[in-house]
Amino acid sequence: MAIDPPIRIQCVVIDCAEPHELARFWAAALGWRVTFSSDAECALEPPEGSPETDVSPDLVFVRVPDEKVVKNRLHLDLRPDAQDAQVERLLALGATRAEIGQTGEEPWVVLADPEGNEFCVLAPRPADG
Repeated sequence: MAIDPPIRIQCVVIDCAEPHELARFWAAALGWRVTFSSDAECALEPPEGSPETDVSPDLVFVRVPDEKVVKNRLHLDLRPDAQDAQVERLLALGATRAEIGQTGEEPWVVLADPEGNEFCVLAPRPADG
């Protein structure tokens, strides 16, 4: 079903205490670039010329005075080719393991960014066979 006029998700906005520091973490985690920066916010987009350009929503980190106190209502799921290697890389960048009630049987790993925002590192998609 086509929507007229068309509409799409432009940005995912993430409230945080330190937008530049959090944007730096996510830029390194995703290989994305900073495309806007002010005192109060910082925006990331996929690398120029990437197939994700104009497809993936931008990530915008906005300074807010509130502290994070509960589990996120919205989180990012990352799909790597090599889950274990990416988890170790993300931990080295400043992520931490997060406990949100997992059983240990999940095919994903729950991490938190430097400000405690949970995200999942999924298992690779099975190869087409």
